[in-house]
Amino acid sequence: MVDDRTPEEMTLGSLPYGEWIEEALRDVVRRALTHASEYGLPDEHHFYVTFRTDADGVAIPSYLRALHPAEMTIVLQHQFWNLGVGDEGFAVSLKFRGKQERLEIPFAAITQFADPSVNFGLQLKLMAASVAGRVPGAKQTGGEAREDKKEGEEVMTAAEDDGAQVIALDTFRKK
Repeated sequence: MVDDRTPEEMTLGSLPYGEWIEEALRDVVRRALTHASEYGLPDEHHFYVTFRTDADGVAIPSYLRALHPAEMTIVLQHQFWNLGVGDEGFAVSLKFRGKQERLEIPFAAITQFADPSVNFGLQLKLMAASVAGRVPGAKQTGGEAREDKKEGEEVMTAAEDDGAQVIALDTFRKK
């Protein structure tokens, strides 16, 4: 994200540490997804990515947007394909209702990222900047569907029989 303040505004105000931290956290997400696109997911690693479906640059099928008009969580574990990561976002193919669908998600739209296998999670602020353009694809990545669920996971779509799960991340929050 580019700091679009004038030099005068920069010297008059405080340093934008909050923005810099958000950028750094989104870079962690980008690096994790890039690693997964290049090498796959090692051991039990898997990602929960929560994003605003109504954010600029998000491209998902209309029926998914109707089911999740504000926010959606996807799971990248065994059954995902063509994970492509760019500077501004990522694209991935997942199965919903027995059909492979392409999702394009700008990093600016991501509100949460977690890898429960190592108890890692990030909560991000929705970035105001809109993201234009498409995210380039990458090599195919994938595997078999995970059909088991941890106790307490709330499934928000009927696609789990295809291995695709959309869940609430409240499961992983400390109570």
